Amino acid sequence: MTRLSVNINKIATLRNARGGNRPDVFQAALDCERFGAEGITVHPRPDERHIRYSDVLAIRPAVSTEFNIEGNPIPRFCSLVESVRPDQVTLVPDAEDALTSNAGWDTIRNREFLSGICSRFKALGIRVSVFVDPDPEMVRGAAACGADRVELYTAAYAENFQLGPEDAIAPYVKAAEAARECSLGLNAGHDLSLENLAYFVQRIPWTDEVSIGHAIICDALYMGLEKTIGAYLEEIRKK
Repeated sequence: MTRLSVNINKIATLRNARGGNRPDVFQAALDCERFGAEGITVHPRPDERHIRYSDVLAIRPAVSTEFNIEGNPIPRFCSLVESVRPDQVTLVPDAEDALTSNAGWDTIRNREFLSGICSRFKALGIRVSVFVDPDPEMVRGAAACGADRVELYTAAYAENFQLGPEDAIAPYVKAAEAARECSLGLNAGHDLSLENLAYFVQRIPWTDEVSIGHAIICDALYMGLEKTIGAYLEEIRKK
């Protein structure tokens, strides 16, 4: 069964826009779990424009489902991961000034670096997922680096879904099959929504986890957070 991990970055973005502590990011994490989320994802960036490092330290002890930290493994990020020891760390090659994640790792070119990071975190009992484009070679490269999972960057799937779901999903099926052949777990994330989520999971039913944040918060403006999380869980479980 594919699990839903809710990325709470956008809740922190709203808080930071005004200052103070409204909305309360800590409480939001607990509420997402209470409403059915099977994991909480945070993606702290160096400028802390949404999730802050202090948020991660505060939230970690309270999360009872899976806790996933995403980010570029710069020294400060690595120290944070080692301090809080999440259930999973997702390595993302985003530049410090990136608005949002916009590409996966070149796991061939960065094999030595990624191998060292994977070994470092796995020694602490942390599952390591590597963010990759839907390219079987990059998936196999992640396996060679010692990753436990890959997370497929689904922006292209979401962008092309309305033009034709079958064409949009095709490269992801190939990448997902490569992951399965390498005995890698499979995650997916970026721009997944109520419109395209069910089809993705139906075509790639061995997806372990989807991480969704922006679309959930957008839908929650109209539906409320509890109903929105319920709606996403329904999409995941459609046959």
